[in-house]
Amino acid sequence: MTKLKIKKGDIVFVRSGNDKDKRGRVLRVFPDKNLAIVEGINIVHKHKKSRKKEGESNIEKSEAPIHICKLQVICPETDKPTRVGKRLNKDGKLVRYSKKSPNKVEIK
Repeated sequence: MTKLKIKKGDIVFVRSGNDKDKRGRVLRVFPDKNLAIVEGINIVHKHKKSRKKEGESNIEKSEAPIHICKLQVICPETDKPTRVGKRLNKDGKLVRYSKKSPNKVEIK
């Protein structure tokens, strides 16, 4: 199992697919399958049939998982997509940082 560079709560940029060039917040990550659910991205429609004769059927919209290779983290300083690295900070704690920003800012 590989370590992922995307976590729950990150703002990500979609690099490819039907939702290309869109941004959203990561709601859930599935590290064993390399998938993530992103708010407002990869919307699927589920048709629900009513259980009663007089009941109403409806269409539910929800986010489906998207492969992590299609996502890139947004740098908080430059507000652009960036690659993510890991390093030790002053306290000896492993943190993620933006490789694109000039100050190599940490990503929370």
